[in-house]
Amino acid sequence: MVRIGITGQAGFIGTHLFNTLSLFREKYLLVPCSDDYFDDEEKLNEFVASCDAIVHLAAMNRHNDPAVIYGTNLRLVKQLIKACETTCTTPHILFSSSTQEDKENPYGRSKKEGRKLFETWADTQGGQFTGLIIPNVYGPFGHPYYNSVVATFCHLLTHNEQPKIDVDGDLKLIYVSELVSQIKECIDQVAGNHQDQVVINEVLIQHTVEIKVSSLLKILNDYKARYFEKGEIPELNSTFRINLFNTFLCYIDHASFFPFHLKINADNRGSFVETVKLNSGGQVSFSTTVPGITRGNHFHTRKAERFAVIKGKARIELRRIGTDKVVSFELDGTRPSFVDMPVWYTHNITNVGTEELYTIFWINEFYNSEDPDTYFEVV
Repeated sequence: MVRIGITGQAGFIGTHLFNTLSLFREKYLLVPCSDDYFDDEEKLNEFVASCDAIVHLAAMNRHNDPAVIYGTNLRLVKQLIKACETTCTTPHILFSSSTQEDKENPYGRSKKEGRKLFETWADTQGGQFTGLIIPNVYGPFGHPYYNSVVATFCHLLTHNEQPKIDVDGDLKLIYVSELVSQIKECIDQVAGNHQDQVVINEVLIQHTVEIKVSSLLKILNDYKARYFEKGEIPELNSTFRINLFNTFLCYIDHASFFPFHLKINADNRGSFVETVKLNSGGQVSFSTTVPGITRGNHFHTRKAERFAVIKGKARIELRRIGTDKVVSFELDGTRPSFVDMPVWYTHNITNVGTEELYTIFWINEFYNSEDPDTYFEVV
């Protein structure tokens, strides 16, 4: 079992990496890390000595004073190296650098110089080091105005604001789950080596999509028009589009947006309700649930899913993995409505009425992967 620590564990990439590695409990033991460890030499030393591998993600991306960015990032690197030397340990350190290394800005320079410091440490101390040169990362739970333009656009559109484009440049992006998968591979590749074997790797993480800022905004505007305003599932005909859709969903204020009430067309024959309007494929199914029964208590890492209640009374609950906050919705088939399940949210549905509950499910099956997507965890 590999003991892994993640600096910047509470950040955007750190959260995804921690949650993903937590799914492999038989393979990895996660060593907790808090940002305040860098303010307490004893805690940092204890953390370093407890790890076989450390993924160093802690860094500052933005600040009004560029010198603070540069100084902070190098200080964190030097503190981590000092802790390794003080404790006479040589964990495999994986460092998140950036494709901005070659740009003349404080962030890029701090990343390049930090990587060189780690390489020198590994060479002189007999350590193991992997420098990850990473493009722009997007995905669920990224911080707007900080992590990526994708996060900023999604936040603005779901809060009834319209983004503006200052420079219509080309974006080279990687989805956060794709990045996490590559970090995991790097950990596994080095884990089989002897701990006293010197390893110095430079890994250029390739972007998985290249798109102009204007094209990105056009897709997101379509998501807002179709999904946010009409409840339609937009066109999801590629890995990028579904990754972007799953990202977009996570910026909606779920507590106020759901349940989304469906339009009822009624005449003397009865009624007709359109529960899922698709601009792409997927699987549609239905279930009946007897009173008092709960279905679900699992979460998905890739798939988008919709629960539409058409008869009976239901309670749907959501909880983001790694948090305690539960969002609860009451749905009644007399007013058909739906709730969509964001990725990394464990969810369930309970029949809280006295009659049988009828629910229609839609799930996007675009992904063709042998890796599991569904994991069980109680809301």
